[in-house]
Amino acid sequence: MPTVSVKRDLLFHALGRTYTDEEFDELCFEFGLELDEITSEKDIISREQGDTKAEGASDVILYKIDVPANRYDLLCLEGLVRGLQVFKMEAPRYRRVSPVSSEPQRLVITEETTAVRPHAVAAVLRNITFTQERYDSFIELQEKLHQNVCRKRTLVAIGTHDLDTISGPFTYTAKPPGDIRFKPLNQAKEYTAQELMSLYKTDSHLRHYLHIIEDKPVYPVIYDSNGIVLSMPPIINGDHSKISLNTKNVFIECTATDLTKAKIVLDMMVTMFFQATFLYPSTEHIAQLLTKMCLRSEVMSDGEQIEVEIPPTRSDVIHACDIMEDAAMAYGFNNIPRTTPRTYTVANQLPLNKLSELLRQDLAAAGFTEALTFALCSQEDIADKLLKNISETRACHISNPKTAEFQVARTTLLSGLLKTVAANRKMPLPLRLFEISDVVLKDETKDVGARNNRRLCAVYYNKSPGFEVIHGLMDRVMQLLEVKPGQGNGYHIQAADDSTFFPGRCAEIFARGKSIGRLGVLHPDVINRFELTMPCSALDIDIEPFM
Repeated sequence: MPTVSVKRDLLFHALGRTYTDEEFDELCFEFGLELDEITSEKDIISREQGDTKAEGASDVILYKIDVPANRYDLLCLEGLVRGLQVFKMEAPRYRRVSPVSSEPQRLVITEETTAVRPHAVAAVLRNITFTQERYDSFIELQEKLHQNVCRKRTLVAIGTHDLDTISGPFTYTAKPPGDIRFKPLNQAKEYTAQELMSLYKTDSHLRHYLHIIEDKPVYPVIYDSNGIVLSMPPIINGDHSKISLNTKNVFIECTATDLTKAKIVLDMMVTMFFQATFLYPSTEHIAQLLTKMCLRSEVMSDGEQIEVEIPPTRSDVIHACDIMEDAAMAYGFNNIPRTTPRTYTVANQLPLNKLSELLRQDLAAAGFTEALTFALCSQEDIADKLLKNISETRACHISNPKTAEFQVARTTLLSGLLKTVAANRKMPLPLRLFEISDVVLKDETKDVGARNNRRLCAVYYNKSPGFEVIHGLMDRVMQLLEVKPGQGNGYHIQAADDSTFFPGRCAEIFARGKSIGRLGVLHPDVINRFELTMPCSALDIDIEPFM
């Protein structure tokens, strides 16, 4: 959950009354928020850097408030104040108005932007008054949105400009980096786009966003009617149109790869800083509750349905259940009377999970240590290192992996256990490890195209292969599962070929007439590829057939 820091006195002044810490904590709880911490800038610095560094820091009390991840309208002081005021009074209604003395501004989007950042939306805030606190909050809201819904500017980038320093109509286009030249924010001279990318590679803040466009053949850029560069999104704004405490009219542009997110972000920027006019709420109780949550509501003529108006600040409302949740919050969860349920039920553990827990206890009693490994791994872990072809593994691939270590969902527990052994090679031998967890396999018969499969895997790592140890563990597992040795309804093993195992040292396990897994001595090449030096035996079986 995002955390918003606000000055307590400034918050109370905006709310029009003073609360004790306990009263404000209760108000936050009623509204669905959490007062996480009461601190000050001095306390934070003292805690993180020591008392010496904290000397001279502000003693102003700060409230750190946790807000829901989908409530973008609460990421700044203005949004919090409006939400809490409406909770206690009425909901505002938002309307777009045309300027009195001029035509509405236009932002023209050219087709060149489709190659890099195809969408853009814009709005103008007029007759706004910035104090230092309000200005800081305006800038902080942009940063909060960039880190949250904008996904670090990859989906949306926000640009704000002093409208009185530029003239429309504005043009959003894309050009080769060498053709873009302007003076960026807080710089003393002009740079080309190529020079800016080099300049910002060492910038602690902006270097994190360079990768978004640096490999593109063209870079996005916004011009005014005089050819002045407003911004090169998503990297930097131009210095010419920067806003200040004296700014009265703000031009806001949002460029994006996701049009829906762009509209959400623009709505947040505009609605947080307008001067609100409150309307009277509905006379019916549910409508009153919804109005307290910024959802203006009216009872329809049939008396049984409520018409709810969703303002642009509430992009989190996408279903009727979201409206019911707000009604419950406005009513107060503490006000709901406790009653005995009409139906009496007793929860039971899932049979598969119960079986897994019982097996874990007995495998630990047999001298094996449980390991918990990652459900995601590299393609190499489940294919090349096990001497298999990736196309044979039925693996589910991650479409945009952030790291080579997490490219696919695991199809076997064996690779994870062998990596665990490799990480603990300095431990005394022998190493006995096991894991009972799910693997993921492609399955076209399932609605999602894949299914989970609960498996048991164990490895024995020592100076000798220890095949008899793994074989004995298999016998113990079958004894616990009440499956006797033998054909038909029993279990038996028979010789098998598997590239992961040493030739002639692999067996397939059958139980009740079905193949459930394999055991054997691992192939030396597998051992080497996991950077191990000792022989190793392994057992890998499916436990779902025993349900």
